[in-house]
Amino acid sequence: MHTISWHSVELTLDECIKCNICTSYCPVAEVTDLFAGPKYSGPQAQRFRENGQPHSPDHSVDYCSGCRVCNDVCPTGVRIAEINAKARAQMVAEHGIPLRNRLLGRNELLGKAGSFAPHLANLALHNPVSRVLAEKVVGIAREAPLPRWSTEGTFSAWMKRTRHRRLRSDKKVVYFHGCATQYYEPFIGQAAVMVLEQNGYEVLVPPQNCCGLPMLSNGEFDAAERYHRGNVARLAGFGLAGYPIVGTSTSCTLTLKEEAPELLDKEDPGSQALKQATWDIFEWLRELHAEGQLSTDFRPLSPDEERLVLPYHAPCQYRAHRIGKPALEILSLIPGLDLRESHARCCGIAGTYGYKAEKYPVAMDVGRELFDFVAAQSGAEITACDSETCRWQLEHGTHLPSRHPIEFLAAAYGRYDLERRRAVE
Repeated sequence: MHTISWHSVELTLDECIKCNICTSYCPVAEVTDLFAGPKYSGPQAQRFRENGQPHSPDHSVDYCSGCRVCNDVCPTGVRIAEINAKARAQMVAEHGIPLRNRLLGRNELLGKAGSFAPHLANLALHNPVSRVLAEKVVGIAREAPLPRWSTEGTFSAWMKRTRHRRLRSDKKVVYFHGCATQYYEPFIGQAAVMVLEQNGYEVLVPPQNCCGLPMLSNGEFDAAERYHRGNVARLAGFGLAGYPIVGTSTSCTLTLKEEAPELLDKEDPGSQALKQATWDIFEWLRELHAEGQLSTDFRPLSPDEERLVLPYHAPCQYRAHRIGKPALEILSLIPGLDLRESHARCCGIAGTYGYKAEKYPVAMDVGRELFDFVAAQSGAEITACDSETCRWQLEHGTHLPSRHPIEFLAAAYGRYDLERRRAVE
């Protein structure tokens, strides 16, 4: 069994000055009393979890969504989200994990199973009877925005079908697609490939597995470590060889860069090589632009030459990269795009958090700030967001379609149909 190491987070524990800034910014503590707040469930409770002392009786830490807003605002740099994540893992190690959480943590397994018969899988998952049963039997909220399997095959299948059309170049980049793109949204990967090829790069897609974030979020550190080791074995060599590894799922790239190495205490050379080589795709494109190497041959996205109003939300996991908002910077290069930046703290879904029946109302209350922002943008008929679960939550809460920023970029190159969501070759 994975031994929970507190060393990395305890280094920051005594930096807590009890200022309560984290609690005042916490979107979960604002809408429910079920979560005592980052300070109380994090560094304050942590003193009761140290070796030789009774474990904290406060299990409200399970209501922490892991949004990391507390980390962003802490003036002394306490790793509050990591303290909470390790506390949850300690609870799982001592008391086990519910079937519901175990299922939600296995994105790759569920995605692969449903992809064999996607029409049947969608029917089974998305009919009212099964949703009610799922809520009553395992506790998955009946109204939560669960994804639909792609009925046109996986992203890997598309790459295989189109391999004779793929660009061959001396310039190469590795693409980490993640589970959502592989099984539910292969068109995101298509858009990414179009953008990378437009800039002269051959796209390599080596074997890979789930980044392990859903398991980390649910406290299954043992399973997450196996997934992380798998990706290190398959991908670290590319990093050591000097290839950039880019991803369109900002949660996945954050996990490879930071969350898995830190929470699992992985300081081995392979983990560090993968960490150093991994980029969010817009972080990497911004570097290209700074070096004068980004193709800026963009066309307007609105055929009638009217400005396209586009509310944009940078997800919590994206802000946790501490890289600014490169997607916003690159999208601003597209002519005729009227970008409206959201300053909402969180959409509420927080990965699998909002899928849980007892947390669904909390997730919707947290997301209200974002939903109201979108509703206030006159003329907006579509939104943009970098995280898959956040996009699904946005669509659920606003009843407007939401797209990944890479889709707009690919469309501006004329290589992607934004409405039909497919590559144009």
